[in-house]
Amino acid sequence: MAILSKSIFEGIDYAFASAKLKPLKSNPSEKIAGGGDQHSDQPLVAIVGNPNAGKTTLFNSLTGSFQKVGNYPGVTVEKVSGYLKLHGVTVECIDVPGLYSMIPVSEDERVAVEVIEGKIATTRRPDLLVCVLDATNLERNLFFFSQLAESGHPMVVAMTMMDRLKQAGQDIDLPKMSNLLGVEIVPMIGHKDKGLEELKDAIERNLANPRLPTFEIGFPNALETKVASLRERVARVGIDFTKADVRHLLLENDHPFNSYLRDFPEMQDAFEEARTQLAQEGVQQHSVDVASRYHWSSVVKRAVVREVESPKAGRSMTDKIDLILTHRVFGLLIFIALMYLVFQSIYTFAQPLMNGITACFNGLKEVVSPLLAGVPMLQSMIVDGVIGGVGGVLVFLPQILILFLFIAVLEGSGYLARAAFLMDRLFGWCGLNGRAFIPLLSSFACAIPGIMAARVMPDPKSRLATILVAPLMSCSARLPVYLLLIGAFIQPRFGAVGAGLALFGMHLVGLFVAIPIVWVLNRKVLGGKRLPFLLELPPYQWPKWRDVWISMYFRAKIFVKTAGTIIVFMSIIIWGLSYFPRLSDAQTAEINKLYAAQTAGASKAEIHKHLEEAQLANSALGRFGKSIEPVFKPAGFDWRITTSILSAFPARETVVPSLGIIFSLGGDVDEHSSDLPKALHDATWPDGKPLFTPWTAVGLMVFFALCAQCMATLATVKRETNSWKWPLFMFTYMTTLAYLAAVAIQQVGHLLGS
Repeated sequence: MAILSKSIFEGIDYAFASAKLKPLKSNPSEKIAGGGDQHSDQPLVAIVGNPNAGKTTLFNSLTGSFQKVGNYPGVTVEKVSGYLKLHGVTVECIDVPGLYSMIPVSEDERVAVEVIEGKIATTRRPDLLVCVLDATNLERNLFFFSQLAESGHPMVVAMTMMDRLKQAGQDIDLPKMSNLLGVEIVPMIGHKDKGLEELKDAIERNLANPRLPTFEIGFPNALETKVASLRERVARVGIDFTKADVRHLLLENDHPFNSYLRDFPEMQDAFEEARTQLAQEGVQQHSVDVASRYHWSSVVKRAVVREVESPKAGRSMTDKIDLILTHRVFGLLIFIALMYLVFQSIYTFAQPLMNGITACFNGLKEVVSPLLAGVPMLQSMIVDGVIGGVGGVLVFLPQILILFLFIAVLEGSGYLARAAFLMDRLFGWCGLNGRAFIPLLSSFACAIPGIMAARVMPDPKSRLATILVAPLMSCSARLPVYLLLIGAFIQPRFGAVGAGLALFGMHLVGLFVAIPIVWVLNRKVLGGKRLPFLLELPPYQWPKWRDVWISMYFRAKIFVKTAGTIIVFMSIIIWGLSYFPRLSDAQTAEINKLYAAQTAGASKAEIHKHLEEAQLANSALGRFGKSIEPVFKPAGFDWRITTSILSAFPARETVVPSLGIIFSLGGDVDEHSSDLPKALHDATWPDGKPLFTPWTAVGLMVFFALCAQCMATLATVKRETNSWKWPLFMFTYMTTLAYLAAVAIQQVGHLLGS
């Protein structure tokens, strides 16, 4: 499979140079895990290179588990740093996001350029760059190297994929190439750690005795003459521009350096005059830089790459596999089957682990609860608030680990790029591209890992659009509600086939709604434009398992430390709202007396359950449910249904137990209980009309399918966007959408006489 052509990379370099890509809003006061100290005495080494060049594998090999993961301040791009112990010094390393060009297009690329240039807060300018070059794509990698060399950093080159180059019957004259570039070059085979010790030695040598790249691109003489003349003129007015700075400013009308010339109109005029003269001499302003760099990289490649044996005729193994996996029909079918396997694995394999975590925390509750029996309020806060909150966080961990296991394996094998390529055709019309499918698919298991997986999106707006619709996918936490209501109201009328179709339909509701929602978001809210879908198809290979485990470990760590703290805090707040105010002794006695009189022979357990319902109705949460009952009445929901919706905010899994408490059955019922469906059937409005009809049940299921009734999801969106603006927007639009759908369903039922 051929990689992207030179003309495409020219488009990357220039077509979007003027795009103003704004990062997602940040919280300036947020502490950034792993942030660098601008005054640290430790040398800072940045690992840079093209995507798929082996950069992250090399970084993991150098730093191992001595890594920190956080966000760069002001953006949601991850900062991955670690420590490398050399013979005489400990070095801090940064894994810079992959770059094709020093002219950024996406948020990741913009941050990467600012890190290299030392323009980002909490991260000082690197003391040394380790530029990772892919030996099998040398011409394209050298193009980026030529831009990087102009940053003025000392550099070492790590030449990866040397084994693949030899398999193709070629080799590189590394000493000759080192002389041509003016830097030290270390050959590497990343997945076998070959060359790792030699690279460490080279890093140590170049930190002690830095070497700057020394070579000439060979730009047209007319251009270089103008550059030299203009550089002298800007120096006379006190502006210290390098030769490269002046060339960029001359060739790019919107270059940031223009701001320095605003106070010198005569200099601006001189640059405009020079551009006009270059155009008259046939020097194309927007293509000469790219053309000159690619010409230089082509010359270097021809000079250093040599044939050691005749190349094998025919297609490579990667090309043969791609004939099937990227086929319009067979490739799509294989992709659907593979994604089904991923989805089913996340749902199936995680369930025993999630049940085990739930059982552990339930056991912990049983142990702790008797110890605090003498202090009921503290007992409830610790058992229901703290322990329940922590359990609500960790129960999602198996799904996150399994998801990122698959993502890391698929990415490490090279297949993930093919999946994005296949899906691009399906998502193009609504403003997204193929990268969005993985986050949306994973959200069927849980929206949290789906939202986290949206980091694969190529720009901030498409990433934000993906985040905002990911919770519309019907996650597994909604399943108990579906099973309860379908079993109670759909299956008795339509049988098992109707129940199965209803369950299948509920999982498709969110997907069908999400696509037009993305279309509206892109055109009316975010103002996003679909960028061309440009990516490299790397060769197939076995994933490096150390990279897989490191990825899983840090994803889990980020989730527990960030989203987890918010979830536990909010769980305690929800507990307080459902616990206070307490019924007085007189109120409790009166409730018990009335209930006993109405239900002769009621047991103590039944009286206790009734008292729990009364306490919930009297709590702030119950009172709020009653106060908003008129709002939800058009949807067929009374205060009991409304309160169960509100109580589900910490996690949707609490809906069924909440309904059990509200309908005087206790909190130990589940979706398979026979008592709860009967209680729902028997429930009535004050005028004696049935509370639940099939239309009410469908409306409630659709409401849960579309609403953002999940604190963990909102906490994760806050973490991913570094702002409360977008989770509040998500909560508002999804709740409004869910409400309108539920009302519409109920009103249609009334019109049909049900």
